[in-house]
Formats: sequence, structure tokens, C-alpha cells
Amino acid sequence: MKKCVVINEADNVAVAVNDLQPYEEVEINGKLLVVLEKIPKGHKIAIRPIPSSEHVVKYGFPIGRATVDIGEGQWVHTHNMITNLEGTQQYEFRQRLSPLPFKREQVTFQGFRRKNGDVGVRNGLWIVPTVGCVNGIAEQILSLFRQEMGSEFSPFDHYLVIKHQYGCSQLGDDHEHTKAILSNIIQHPNAGGVLVLGLGCENNRLSELKEGLSFYDKDRVKFLNSQDVSDEVEAGVKLLKEIYEAAKGDRREEVPLSALKIGLKCGGSDGFSGITANPLLGKFSDYLVAQGGTTVLTEVPEMFGAEVLLMERAINEEVFHKIVQLINEFKQYFIQHGQPIYENPSPGNKEGGITTLEDKSLGCTQKSGTSPVMDVLKYGERLKQNGLNLLNAPGNDLVASTALAAAGCQIVLFTTGRGTPFGTFVPTIKISTNTSLYKTKRHWIDFNAGDLLEGKSWDEVLRDFISYVIEVANGQKVNHEKQGFQEVAIWKTGVTL
Repeated sequence: MKKCVVINEADNVAVAVNDLQPYEEVEINGKLLVVLEKIPKGHKIAIRPIPSSEHVVKYGFPIGRATVDIGEGQWVHTHNMITNLEGTQQYEFRQRLSPLPFKREQVTFQGFRRKNGDVGVRNGLWIVPTVGCVNGIAEQILSLFRQEMGSEFSPFDHYLVIKHQYGCSQLGDDHEHTKAILSNIIQHPNAGGVLVLGLGCENNRLSELKEGLSFYDKDRVKFLNSQDVSDEVEAGVKLLKEIYEAAKGDRREEVPLSALKIGLKCGGSDGFSGITANPLLGKFSDYLVAQGGTTVLTEVPEMFGAEVLLMERAINEEVFHKIVQLINEFKQYFIQHGQPIYENPSPGNKEGGITTLEDKSLGCTQKSGTSPVMDVLKYGERLKQNGLNLLNAPGNDLVASTALAAAGCQIVLFTTGRGTPFGTFVPTIKISTNTSLYKTKRHWIDFNAGDLLEGKSWDEVLRDFISYVIEVANGQKVNHEKQGFQEVAIWKTGVTL
């Protein structure tokens, strides 16, 4: 195993694969380099002198500048470098598209075809509350339904209450965001049936939510206002039984891989994220796009510093301007709230070896591969274009993952170097950037990209990963599903009454 990795020949830093000790010798590009101080794994070491104010270069791009003279063999981190980023920017349309590195294959998976042509990878029975006031009632309804059905065969592979704390006392865009996310969940292809449960006095009115749905199967989506009946639990169980009758013939069938829509997300990143797991997702994204499928990249603040690379891949000038709007409006969001635009990475990111936002963003955006950007979605919008899409959402793990799923993604791929047990309401595959995390948290992590540091080839790991994602699409449960972590978080903005 190499002790250090140089990502790009233009780089003036390498990344330590293991902890490095003072006066240890490491081989870099055929030359021996003496380590001058202790350097934690995942962190950067200067492979040649970097004078004060000069760029620190990683991934072939500047990730900040030195604040003091940094000698060859020294640790490069927050104590001796800072970001180059400040303010908003002007951009020009300069298209640089690359051919897809993969060919179309005859690959399929076993999914659930819906009446409107969508395909699900799960067949869940969900209760979607219009307002947080009825979360507990929804739990009672689902519990009694399952108790009364007993051991009878069920067409559903999971049961879920989409609990949240919103739906009332909201105004303007804040209210519209809640409506959009809940509407998209109701119409999600991973749901075999949905009971939409209201209270009756909330401003997220059930009747308006129903009218706003673009499509729903009346046999599988039912509506109930709790204040309209004397026993809302009994009425709710009755409606679930009607949904059950409509769904009891559901079976998986063979569908092409082009039906897959996959969200791309990272969290708890470390110095290996941009070397192993994120590039692995980038290769997977390119592969799926070549099959006619769809991937979605979000976490807009973690595009800052790498946004030009995405803009150059816009399929046309219209999409380029959408990306510019996406970036600049999110920067204005920070400014309007009196917050610094570049207050990132997080403390955990820094402990893992990420120093500046450019460092984080250049690693983060590798999840998008090299495919053209086909469209840009606003928060709460549903997918319209196959291929690679960008989605407006913050970096927060559960908020962003919920937004990806609500946009129509049947699966979210989530890379992490620090680890997390969470999962949203669709299968959320956790991919570790390093083998140590995978071994320590086998009950959290589903796939180990750290094998790329252990000598496995890119082709071997990618093929293993493609096979694993297809197994999950076929019904294999991931860790958070086994453990019952299926949650949502809606992006909260504006005033609460």
C-alpha cells in the first residue's frame, strides 16, 4: 500500500494514506521525501516548497493559498493556508463536453411498474401527514392495521409514517416548500400505497394538496381529515385495507436500468472522499447515464469553488445560465441572512483532512463524473430530464437526501469518511471512503470504497459497486432499512407564525 497519494501531476501536495511520523521517508513519484512532522491520515503533505501567498494545488486546481512559507515534507492544513474564495462572481459560457466513457449494455433490474409508467425499487405502504400534529395518530393507524392483518401475506416490503413537524404556521415559500416535498412523496414510485392524513385546520390543507398532485392512482392513494370523523384511527385502518386490496397483486418485473434515478450525496467527508468514494460515484454516474438512466447532484454550497467545472459541462447555454442562477442565488441566501458564504468545511471535515471549501468542493463534485449537465431543478421540483441533473438544496445530510428522493430518485448514494447511521425514505446506500470506517461500522456502512487504497483496481471496484446497486434495486435491504432509520427533513425558511 502506498503511504501517500498524489491525485494530479500538477499538485504540490499529496494525501497521507496512513498516519505519517516525523523523519519517516515516503516515496512520491519515484523520489524519497522526508516527513518533517506528524501528519494524520487523510491530511496533506507538501511535496515541494510552497512560498507564502502561493496556491496550494490539489486535484490539479488551487484549493487556497499558503499563509506562511511551507517547506517540503510539512503538514498543510488550517494552520498554514486559507481559502481563495470571496463574494459572488461573474461567469462566461465556455462549454467543454467529454464523450461518455461507457457503452450501452443490456442490463436490467427487478422493479415495480406503476400505472403512470414510473418504476419503484420498493413497494412501501406509507402514511403522509399533512401536518406534524397528526404524526402520533398516523403511527396508531399503521400499528392497528398491521395488528389486524396479522400474518396474512402482504404485497408491501415496508411500512412507514413520513413524520415531520411542518404543515402549519408557515408562510410564502416556506409553506410552498412543504407542500412540494409532501406532494412529491405522495407520488413517489417506491410507494405501493399512500394514506394522506390531515388534521383539518392546518394551512397545508388536504384539499389543496390533493388538487396539486399531477398524478395519483385513486385506488392506491387515499385521503382522510381527522377532524371530519369521530374515530380517525378506525377510518384510517379502513382506508389502508382498501389500499391493500388494490396492491395485493403487486410483483416485481424486469425493467431496463434506464428506469433508475439515483441521488448523489456525501457527508462526514474526509481527506479520502475525493480520492476513493466520490470518484467511484462519478464513474457510476457516467455508467448509469450511458445506460439512459438519471443521476442528481445537490449540496449547492459544496459546489462553491468548483462550480465552473460544472458550468463548462452544461448541455447548452440555457442550462449554463440555470447553473449560474443556482450558484449566485445560494450565495445571496447566505448574504441575506448575514452569514459568511464560505463558512465550510465542518469541524469533522477538518479533522478528516479537508482544509478549505475549494478542497471540499473539488472532492464533492467528483460524484457527478464527466457527463453533461442536462437540467437544473429548483428545490421541490421533480425530474424531467434523463441524464445528470443538478438540484437546489443545502448540504445538510437529511435535508439534501430528502430533496433528492422527493425529486424522484428511488435510491440515494451517500459517501462518508466519518460515518453516519441515517437514511431517508428511500434506500440510502452508505459508501465508506476508507476501510477502517467500513470495519468499525459494518452496521452503518453498506459498501467499502476504501478497497481502492488497498490495491483493488478501479474496474473491479466499480463492477462490484454496479452489481451491489442493482441488488439493492432488486430489493436487498441496506443497513438503515434493516435498523428502521427512515426519516425526512424539509428545508425550513422564513417566518413561523
